[in-house]
Amino acid sequence: MESCNNSMYGAEFSPEEIEDAVSNNRLLSAEIEFSRRCNFNCVYCYVKNGQNFNDELTAAEIRDLVLQVKDLGAKKIIILGGEPMVYPHLFDMLSFIKSQGLYIELFTNGTGIDASKARTLCEFGVAVVLKMNSFDEKLQDMLAGKKGAYAQIHEAFENLKKAGYPSGAPLGISSIICGQNIDELEGMWTWLRDQNITPFFEMITPQGNAKANDLLDVDTERIHKFFCRIAEIDRDKYGNHWDPQPPLVAGGCLRHQFSCSIDSYGYVQPCVGVTIPVGNIREKKLADIIRESEVMQDLKNYKKTIKGPCSECLNLNKCYGCRGAAYQLTGDYLASDPLCWKNVDRLDDIVRLPVNASELIPHKPPMLIVNKLVAIKERESITEVEISKNTIFVSEDGRLDEASYPEIIAQSIAAQDGFRKLRNGGNGPKGFLLGVKNLEILGSARVGDTLRVSACKVAKYGGFGVIKGEIFKGDDIIARGEIKVWQDEK
Repeated sequence: MESCNNSMYGAEFSPEEIEDAVSNNRLLSAEIEFSRRCNFNCVYCYVKNGQNFNDELTAAEIRDLVLQVKDLGAKKIIILGGEPMVYPHLFDMLSFIKSQGLYIELFTNGTGIDASKARTLCEFGVAVVLKMNSFDEKLQDMLAGKKGAYAQIHEAFENLKKAGYPSGAPLGISSIICGQNIDELEGMWTWLRDQNITPFFEMITPQGNAKANDLLDVDTERIHKFFCRIAEIDRDKYGNHWDPQPPLVAGGCLRHQFSCSIDSYGYVQPCVGVTIPVGNIREKKLADIIRESEVMQDLKNYKKTIKGPCSECLNLNKCYGCRGAAYQLTGDYLASDPLCWKNVDRLDDIVRLPVNASELIPHKPPMLIVNKLVAIKERESITEVEISKNTIFVSEDGRLDEASYPEIIAQSIAAQDGFRKLRNGGNGPKGFLLGVKNLEILGSARVGDTLRVSACKVAKYGGFGVIKGEIFKGDDIIARGEIKVWQDEK
């Protein structure tokens, strides 16, 4: 398996293998963070500053995770960070993963890759993807957030080549596409292709440090022209035929059908861009997390769930844009990718959170109490209620009747399901509030207050569900309890 030779994520797997992974909740690969410790401070990095490293997974927990991933059918482990080369148990872990018959792909900034470590990596058959964003020393150091980064990266590169890369094991170069380096990437592409090194040139996902560095942004049309130009070069000079599509040059991403990401604290996410924790391996087995996650299932079955212009794209069988970009820019992991050049004239058709609840649930005034859906998480939503004198259940003295709290929770979960099923103008689901359990009243609300409501599905049996709800006024919780509901699943 030499996935580094083709930057289409998952191209090393057959359609039959991918379909089996979708149908049976299995994996073909997994992205694992050993640690978030890093000696760089890349201006585009998805990892936020101020990490607490004391609660990271132990080596024993990581080995157990690897075995769980293998049991789910995975053939490949992709090691992310942080910077894996500063992880103290890295080579012991590589040896363990190799002993399980799993292919290894390692993304690194080259820290500490001397001649000896380069030879060991090659002997293990590790596909190394080295982060290199520019031939310009000052620009490379600026993007890495560290003086001396350029020298370190190029020293590692030379050591890897002397150790036998890319003939002895696959070698790739990972580069982000930004306004500062886009003009030199064409030359870098041919330089890499001529050496049989795989270029991983990727659009920046707007998260983490990248959100605070919008000077890196590139106009969508310029990105499109760049992709098309590289496609032309790859076809005419190297005989590689591919259709330009975001976010990866000469490739694409359908990873959510057969992969997932596990961070160094044990939290499982669809990928590093869709930052919705769907469970933690310290609390539940990975197989159960994947099987029970609504987010993971939605993405596995994206052809039925994706919304907006992307759902109508003729290229949907092999592209759904970047789910990370879609989530970070809209709050919806099923939204169309706003950074795709095919959507540039249809940005108004892409729904972004927050969304008015009136568009999501069948309730009409005066029974409509919830005002807007603010956020979507795993089986959970956050909604807002603005109490006015016209709000039903408000008494003459302006106080909100406590009897409204179960209805507020019910409307909140209805808004969550309505948003998940909101595709091309579809209507929200119909449902009924069946009962209330363990309702605690801890405070009160009045006209002029804005309430925040967390509604979380704790159990589901067909159309019947048990919902845990919490209602906050500011930082104070004023009510909590469980309700039983029935919702039409059509």
